[in-house]
Amino acid sequence: MGFDESDCLSSIFASVFLTILYVGSLYVWRSKLSRDHPTTIKRRFFSVSCVMVFAPYVTWLFLKDSTLDKGDIYDQLGMRLSGLFFAFVTPLALTMILFMGPLTMQFLSGTWKIHPIYWLVSWQDLTWVRNHIMAPISEEWVFRACMMPLLVQCLEPYTAVFVGPLLFGVAHFHHMYEQIKLGLDLRSSIMISAFQFMYTSLFGAYSAYLFLRTGHFVAPLAAHMFCNHMGFPNFQDIAYYPLTQRLLIISNMVLGFTIWCNLLTPLTDPAYYDNKLFWPSRFELPDDVSLF
Repeated sequence: MGFDESDCLSSIFASVFLTILYVGSLYVWRSKLSRDHPTTIKRRFFSVSCVMVFAPYVTWLFLKDSTLDKGDIYDQLGMRLSGLFFAFVTPLALTMILFMGPLTMQFLSGTWKIHPIYWLVSWQDLTWVRNHIMAPISEEWVFRACMMPLLVQCLEPYTAVFVGPLLFGVAHFHHMYEQIKLGLDLRSSIMISAFQFMYTSLFGAYSAYLFLRTGHFVAPLAAHMFCNHMGFPNFQDIAYYPLTQRLLIISNMVLGFTIWCNLLTPLTDPAYYDNKLFWPSRFELPDDVSLF
């Protein structure tokens, strides 16, 4: 892409620094309390919020002038109005399609989490707020909005999509320390953390793809919040459903994944989101078409 080695090293250094900064902020408080204790959660809310304020400055510091010529720091961070509504709705719809099987399981079991009481009660639960609100916002802000513009300075978009999430996956290894702290044996904690690394890296690649394709922070955020709301699919539960329901669930899983694969690229074409920063579009929309 025309960048020298020093450009790449500085961008990667900044990305690694942001990763260390984010994870380090979770352990800046010395305490024997568990990660789910209200005091721990409140402290981490504060320290992570400080990282979110500081992270854009790191990004701006390491962005080249030629990069900023394509769009100012707000554009680079995905804070744009053009195409905003479509950037929220489309990734959310795509992710719901991907989860068609688990959604079918919720419907059949009557465990839909759509009742107003559920949401009112949940907002009073700090653990829920952390998992569904604070974690997605802070992680997408640091690992996508602030990190991906740095990586695409020296890497092709497709390469950046898979390199950035590796740091996102590694960042989740800190849970291994907390699991051991709670009494879990080393082997089990390593296996759990390795699994977390695998699926967080895969989700990170999907999230990074959404960010680079749409040029919007809200795109991966919507997908992340929905995924955290659904949780990782419990495939073992399928065995407890009657045969016809099992067939329906499995069919919808395959159908959802197939539809998602076929719609992901065309529905995230940068032209729909007026995104000219990170990814070339296959076509240009007419000037009189507005998607905001």
